[in-house]
Amino acid sequence: MFDFMKKMSYKSRILNTEKRQDDLISLENKLRKSLTDNLIILRNKCDNTTDLNIREINISGIDVAMIIMEGMVNLQVLATMVLDKILLKDFGDNISNEDIYDYIEKETLTAADLKDSYEFDEVFKFLMSGFVVFLIDGIDRAIVMGAQGFSFRSISEPSSEVNEKGSREGFTEPLRINMTMVRRRIKDPRLKFELMSVGSISKTDICLVYMTNAVSKKLLREIRHKLTQTDLEVVLTSGYLQPFLESKTATLFSDVGFTERPDTLCAKIQEGRVAIMVDGTPFSLIVPYLFTENFQSIDDYAHKPYYATFIRSIKYVSFIMSILLPGMYVAIGTFHPELFPDSLLFNIVSAQETTPFPLVLEALVIHFMYEIMREAGLRLPRPVGHAVSIVGALVIGDASVTAGLVGSPMVLVVALTAISSFVVPSLHEAISVLRFAFIVIGGTLGLYGIALGGAVVLTNACALQAFGVPYLTSIAPFSIFSMRDVFVRRSFKVLQKQTMNIKDLNGVNIDKGEE
Repeated sequence: MFDFMKKMSYKSRILNTEKRQDDLISLENKLRKSLTDNLIILRNKCDNTTDLNIREINISGIDVAMIIMEGMVNLQVLATMVLDKILLKDFGDNISNEDIYDYIEKETLTAADLKDSYEFDEVFKFLMSGFVVFLIDGIDRAIVMGAQGFSFRSISEPSSEVNEKGSREGFTEPLRINMTMVRRRIKDPRLKFELMSVGSISKTDICLVYMTNAVSKKLLREIRHKLTQTDLEVVLTSGYLQPFLESKTATLFSDVGFTERPDTLCAKIQEGRVAIMVDGTPFSLIVPYLFTENFQSIDDYAHKPYYATFIRSIKYVSFIMSILLPGMYVAIGTFHPELFPDSLLFNIVSAQETTPFPLVLEALVIHFMYEIMREAGLRLPRPVGHAVSIVGALVIGDASVTAGLVGSPMVLVVALTAISSFVVPSLHEAISVLRFAFIVIGGTLGLYGIALGGAVVLTNACALQAFGVPYLTSIAPFSIFSMRDVFVRRSFKVLQKQTMNIKDLNGVNIDKGEE
C-alpha cells in the first residue's frame, strides 16, 4: 500500500511539473505590452532573417510597428489603404494607445480579412501567409490584416486530366483560389470548407471540402482524426498526407484519389466523399476512392451514353492488356507454343533464333529500357524530352532488332503494352510493377502462374477497404444500382432519378445510425 501511494505521489509530481512547464511555454508565447520586447522576441525567433521587414512609426508620441514578410504583401494596397491614412491623420496630443489601436482597426483597415492576435506563433503564421501585422506600444495584442500579394501561377488547363468538352480550369497552388473555384460551381450553403494546419514546422494549411447533407459523420470524424495524427514536420504536397489516409492493407493500389479539376472534385463530394485541398499544390485528395473511378473521366458525361460506354470498355481492356500481355506472351512462347497459330509460331521462332536471350529475360530487359526512357523523357526539359523519344525509337525499334538483341514480335508487344498503359494514367504505378511481376511469373510458371497471380491480385483488391468502403464496391460486392455508371454510362434522364451516395452502396460499413 505504501509503495502504491509512493508511486501515485511520484506520478502526481511529474504531471504537475509538466503542467507548470506548459504554462510557462504558454506565457512565453504571449505578446507583451512593451513594443520593444515584442520586436526583440520577433527578431530572435526569426534569427534576424532578411525578409522580415519592420517599419516603426511614431504617432503622437506612441510607437507603432508595421511588420511584413518581403514579397508576401501587396505594397501598393498597403500604401494606399493603410499607411497614407495613418500618416496623414492628425491625432492631436491627448490620445491613448487604445485610441490608436481602435482607429487602425476600425477606421483605417478596410480589408475583409482582419483579426486580433495574442500569441507569437499565431503572428508568425499570419506573417508567413501574407498578412500585415501591427503592434502598438502598451498593448499586448496585434492587429493582422490580409494584404496578400505574392506571385503564383495563374489558373490554367489541367495537365494530367485533359478533356475535349469540359472545363479548361484546373486547380492552382494558392488554397484560397482553389476554394473559390469550388464555391463558384456549387452555390449551396451546405458546401462546407474546414481549414486545418499540418506540419509542425511548415504549418501547411489544408482544407476539408464536403457537403454537410451528404457526408457520413463517422467518415468525416475518422479523416479528421487521421490528419491530426500526422506527425510530420513539413508538408509540401498532397502526397505527404496520402499514406496516412490509405488503408493498412498491403497493396499496389491506392484508395485515395487525386484530381486537379474543380468539376471532378464537386462531383465527388456530391456523392458523400471528402476532398482535401493542400496549400501549395494543385492536386487535391479524394477519400474514399474506388477502383472503377480510375476508368471514368469528365468527358464521359459530355459524350453520348453509347460512346462513353464504348470508351470505358476500351479503358478496361487496355488496363488488362497493359498488365497481362507481356507475361502471357512469355508464358505461351516458353511453355505453351501450341496455342499460337502455325504461321505466327514460325515467325516467332525465326525471330528468336537470332536472339541470344530467352523470352523472359528479353522481355524484362526491353521493358526495363522502356521504363528508363519514359522516366528520362518525363523529367528532362521538354525540348530535350523529344530527343529522348527519338533515341528510344532508334534503340528499341531498330537498333536492338537489327543487332539481334531482341525479336521484332517482342518490340510489338512492348509498343502495345506502353500505349495501353497510357489509357489509364492514374494506375500507371500499379501497372508498371504488375507488368514485371507477371513477366517473371509467366516465364517460370506459365499460364497457370498467370492465372494464380491474377487471382492473388484480385483477392488483394477485394480485401482493400477505405474507411469501411470496399475498393471494388459496385463490382464486389455487386450493386445493380451503381452499375448504371460503371461499365456502362446511362443517360442523365436515368441518373437524375436517384443520386448515388457512397454510404448507400453494398458492403459499405459506415454507421448510418450516427447520421
